[in-house]
Amino acid sequence: MRARSPVNELDVSVDAIVEAARAAGKAGFDAAWLGQRTSWDALTSLAAVGREVPDIELGTSVVPTYPRHPLMLASQALTVQASSGNRLNLGLGVSHRYIIEDQFGYSFDRPARHLREYLSALAPLLRGERVSYQGETLKAVGAIDAPGATPPSLLIGTLGPAMLRIAGELADGTISIWAGPATLADYIVPTITRAAAEAGRPDPRVVAQSFVCVTSDEAGRRAEVGEQFGAAVDVPAYRAIFDREGAAGPQDTVIAGDETSVVRQIRRLADAGATELLAIPIGPAIEQARTTELLASLAVGRRT
Repeated sequence: MRARSPVNELDVSVDAIVEAARAAGKAGFDAAWLGQRTSWDALTSLAAVGREVPDIELGTSVVPTYPRHPLMLASQALTVQASSGNRLNLGLGVSHRYIIEDQFGYSFDRPARHLREYLSALAPLLRGERVSYQGETLKAVGAIDAPGATPPSLLIGTLGPAMLRIAGELADGTISIWAGPATLADYIVPTITRAAAEAGRPDPRVVAQSFVCVTSDEAGRRAEVGEQFGAAVDVPAYRAIFDREGAAGPQDTVIAGDETSVVRQIRRLADAGATELLAIPIGPAIEQARTTELLASLAVGRRT
């Protein structure tokens, strides 16, 4: 399983994001990822990172589809590819109703239909092909001229069965959140793998995203995550995953404990079929440093 590091883009400058990515590379991580929230634009930031930080992959987890037409997102993603030497992992997703409708004012009707139509236009655009696509809700006509840019790996942040099947058919894999080993092994991995096989595609990538902390206060760290992210239980897609995992909430999905325990929990994700871990270190600075050191000491850059 490959170890990957998030870069926290909140309340920091773009220069600080670049330095955090540089530090992740020096520590031994093989990729630095940015989320798309309400601060800096993730893809634009990664274009800056790619020019300054060599020899580390870049990723988004995840860019919402609705606010960006496929022609525009393809142009932006291929610009990052060209500026970084083709190191981008493009993670995108439909987001949630309370964001798409309440913040952006778009309809969130039938998001699986939207995702299929979006990928039907986006995937060939990323390959440099000209498209003339007309779906029920989306039209895309044209091509993106980006000399030297290769198609980025396309990953879908999704948890629902219909969207997992779409990701298997039309993308290179999925990014999960809040999913533990039981959910990965019994649901996510077989669902997307079966869909990829039926579509004649290779085995998909399964990126497991998880909070991680090497700590002597496991209960305290779990309580902090529960307090900060407890509202996730009210999001239907997340609630379904917690129920599958037998978890009361996000606090029960944290990887925490001493070094031996943390390694054992990470190995369980790999045994469940995760190909990569997007690790989010939490806790006080000294615990985050211990966590980063442990993650970097694992078999970075190798699949297990």
